[in-house]
Amino acid sequence: MIIKIEDGLTLELLDEDHASAMFSLIDSNRQHLKEWLPWVDHIQTIENLNDHIADCKRLQAEGTDYAFAIMMNNKMVGRIGIHYIQLHNKIAALGYWLGDGYQGKGIITKACIALIDHCFNELGMNRVEIKCATGNVKSRAIPEKLNFNKEGMLRKAELVNGQFLDLYLYSMLRSEWRQKTL
Repeated sequence: MIIKIEDGLTLELLDEDHASAMFSLIDSNRQHLKEWLPWVDHIQTIENLNDHIADCKRLQAEGTDYAFAIMMNNKMVGRIGIHYIQLHNKIAALGYWLGDGYQGKGIITKACIALIDHCFNELGMNRVEIKCATGNVKSRAIPEKLNFNKEGMLRKAELVNGQFLDLYLYSMLRSEWRQKTL
């Protein structure tokens, strides 16, 4: 599946064809990514990444997770996904990251809009959540720019680099989405 956002910017369902580009992107951005992401040190080889992609595909087949490569002019610049899908409760969460040189260009905002639309219109979700470390100002800017509701703080909710981080929980309901973004 490919979701076209605009000319030169697409989301491609993650598969083995993305492994080499994704590993290179992670490897060249380790310091940048590991500040906020707990999984970076677990991806040390292309085989680790292939195992991750196989897991993503298994979860996709179960309908509980959709991992996408963010492609800009046919080059992988980051990753975004619809995670922790609860079919019964119609809830999903978004997660995202970009290589350091691609931040500040509106890429993640546009990718989130496309996936939020997909969650509400194609997957039938009623609620989309985004969790961000309280200190991750760039990541927090996304749900705030998209007018998500900041519901509160999850204390010491994620272990990153040996430290537990507080996370802000943001949400958007289907009934609010178009009203807030028009």
